[in-house]
Amino acid sequence: QVQLVESGGGLVQAGGSLRLSCAASGSIFSINRMGWYRQAPGNERDLVAAITSGGSTNYASSVKGRFTISRDNAHYTVYLQMNNLKPEDTAVYYCNTEGYASGGTAIISWGQGTQVTVSS
Repeated sequence: QVQLVESGGGLVQAGGSLRLSCAASGSIFSINRMGWYRQAPGNERDLVAAITSGGSTNYASSVKGRFTISRDNAHYTVYLQMNNLKPEDTAVYYCNTEGYASGGTAIISWGQGTQVTVSS
């Protein structure tokens, strides 16, 4: 089992910044891919950004140039730095990891979600 704990959400004015963190713990052998998704009311959960263990990243087109994903492999932690936030960024943000547990089982895990609200 892998548990994810997220932090850093909140309320911010348009143009402001927030930094999300997500720490993984449990019976971890390796975590290959870590990412952030978001879901606004009435919408599907969509990928925001992802990063591999080697540092390769990909971003949703709507956040390129404003958001930066990074990770600390030694501590199984992923970050999402969000700058120049817009009201349309308002959503619940979910951390996601893909990897292997200590016994070799492939595991996909989700965090509980953290609310980000951007006021205009």
